[in-house]
Amino acid sequence: MDLDALAAFLRNRRDRVRPQDVGIPAGPRRRVPGLRRDEVAQLAGASADYYTQLERGTSQPSEQMLAALSRALRLTHDERDYLFRLAGRPLPSPTGLTAHVQPGMLGLLDRLAGTPAMVITDLHVILAQNALARALFGAPVQGGGPRASFLYRWFTEPDSRGIYPPEEHEHHSKAFVADLRAVAGRRGRDADVRGIVDNLVRYSAEFAGLWERQDVAVRRGDRKRIVHAELGVLDLNCLTLVSEDGRQRLLWFTAAPGSAAVEQLELLSVIGLQDLDGTA
Repeated sequence: MDLDALAAFLRNRRDRVRPQDVGIPAGPRRRVPGLRRDEVAQLAGASADYYTQLERGTSQPSEQMLAALSRALRLTHDERDYLFRLAGRPLPSPTGLTAHVQPGMLGLLDRLAGTPAMVITDLHVILAQNALARALFGAPVQGGGPRASFLYRWFTEPDSRGIYPPEEHEHHSKAFVADLRAVAGRRGRDADVRGIVDNLVRYSAEFAGLWERQDVAVRRGDRKRIVHAELGVLDLNCLTLVSEDGRQRLLWFTAAPGSAAVEQLELLSVIGLQDLDGTA
């Protein structure tokens, strides 16, 4: 662990990121060549004071914070690994909460500011999301383990199903299981997949029954009706871009022209901005 070197590396990379690269208006009065400390903190979901401590070398960041900083600063895979080593943390797995999101995929996410969008793993762990996705779906679950996967929570925590109308739960259950079997086939005897499957077979009779059917289908796109506490049900198209290795997916949600969901998404953008400003 070398916190002084970590601080220097963060400062160096912060200076190299242009505001427009991460969806921040440059503005005419900027005094720094790259991002300000408070901007990096906001992108990483940290307080400005905490991030300042990191740049002063007085705090050791967690693995999740290192992953968030890697995304905020658009680090390459090698730079991300270097950051983890400087902090004295083990290198992350390619599929958990700290998985590395390629800068190119994050760049696409930044350009989808007008529609809910997020990057997830093939096990349905949220890695990054924009403001509208957070307003629509809520913040990602904190902590690691199987609970980080929405697929896992779908079969073990009934409240998680409230995001979809009850009459569509059977459809989503079948789609989740068929998609997971496709992932299992692609990954082989992967420990993360085995852990989720073994636990769900043990604790969910519904999952066990669907798993026995051996349906296989990658979930590349779908029409989804999302239940929102303030806006009601949004009827949206879910589009998917899959990474080259198949382990990550960029999802974005669009409304059909002329549909009621167009106005609902416009209202969602207002709600999302209010939440970010702390006024709601």
